[in-house]
Amino acid sequence: MSSPRTLYQKHIDSHTVCTLDDQGHVLLYIDRQVANEYTSPQAFSGLRKAGRSVWRPAATLAVVDHVNPTAPLRTATMPDAGGARQVAYFTENCRDFGIELFDVLDKRQGIEHVVAPEQGFILPGMVVAAGDSHTTTYGALGAFGFGIGTSEIEHLLASQTLVYKRLNTLRVTVIGMLGPGLTSKDVIMAVIARIGASGATGYAIEFDGPAITALSVEARMTICNMAVEAGARGAFMAPDEKVFAYLKSKPRAPKGPLWEAALASWQQLRSDPGARFDREVLIDVNDLAPMVTWGTSPDQAASISGAVPDPATQTDLIVRQGQQRALTYMGLTPGMALSEVVVNHAFIGSCTNARIEDLRDVARVVRGKRVASHVRAMIVPGSTLVREQAEAEGLAAVFLDAGFEWRQSGCSMCLAMNDDVLAPGDRCASSTNRNFEGRQGAGARTHLMSPAMVAAAAIAGHLTDVRSFVLEA
Repeated sequence: MSSPRTLYQKHIDSHTVCTLDDQGHVLLYIDRQVANEYTSPQAFSGLRKAGRSVWRPAATLAVVDHVNPTAPLRTATMPDAGGARQVAYFTENCRDFGIELFDVLDKRQGIEHVVAPEQGFILPGMVVAAGDSHTTTYGALGAFGFGIGTSEIEHLLASQTLVYKRLNTLRVTVIGMLGPGLTSKDVIMAVIARIGASGATGYAIEFDGPAITALSVEARMTICNMAVEAGARGAFMAPDEKVFAYLKSKPRAPKGPLWEAALASWQQLRSDPGARFDREVLIDVNDLAPMVTWGTSPDQAASISGAVPDPATQTDLIVRQGQQRALTYMGLTPGMALSEVVVNHAFIGSCTNARIEDLRDVARVVRGKRVASHVRAMIVPGSTLVREQAEAEGLAAVFLDAGFEWRQSGCSMCLAMNDDVLAPGDRCASSTNRNFEGRQGAGARTHLMSPAMVAAAAIAGHLTDVRSFVLEA
């Protein structure tokens, strides 16, 4: 009788072509990949130079999302010459290698980690790799996704396989019930603050527990998406009835008898009773408060009711130096209440938090209110389909009435690769996933939080507890 296995072990075992050594390296079969215009050019150039074709073109979906402008009026024109060349070369490569492309004017266009799930391109049990670290998002569907580099993208396109080293396993069990105004973004930020930005390095995380089960599928995507900010190379959850219901109507999900056969298989995708994890972490969210970052790493975070920490209290020299550098860059002083931090920008978007449920949360906060006069507030939906749905539900009108810019889909200010860039010294409340130095523009300062918290900050003009807005509503 075989030993109990974790879901991660099942994913890897079922996709191992052969074992390469006794150090955990295997040749791993990859079911699907999503390509974008930013991380793929060198890979395609390598294929062309070697005279190789793409082994399974239908296994790749291509999306323009990183460099395209998000101005309210969508056009195919790329104002930046470098971005225009990237998109043109991407289009050329997709045409020549037979890969389906959602270009800027396609109604299905959007951020790859929003588009792939909403199309049903990612299914439970799949192993997915892509040239973007937030490919971990797909774990919310019971798939196993991870980011890869350019040379690996080339290898994957040519062979549909990757040389892969097995990871250790970490189970994060989340118990308790989220209170009003709390979201999955607060949960994952609390996890990262607890274990550190490198706390899951070398691990694949399985999220479990009643608080996870209670979340919607889109909320679970936020958690898996940001798990990489703790160093995890993969994150996932066992698929359940919510996942199956989410996928059933998707355009590329199996239909008819194929759906029934797939469902029977998917229902077996969970860790066996008694399966052993290399590490266990327990998180209780009963008393969790909305989270915000104060520093320049996602683990430099605290509850909105807290204060900027004093590096002098740190006994660890490395931690102390990191905090001092972060506070210098962020222009904050120890002991300052986080609720006193004034912002002049508010950004809602990214592959972490730009789905329809995120936008509904924002509308509940800002309905009937106005953005503070000194704040520029932007909402960039995760896909064109999300944008259309928000407009059909009347959410866009709420945003515009409140003074938000309502823009087209794309990565936008998450990484400032197009014209959505902050100026030096700007301070932004942001629903994105990274607050590194210069991430949203050289010298810009980023505070991560949930979309609802960003909305509250935009209205108040400073970081604030969204729960007062929720209770008022």
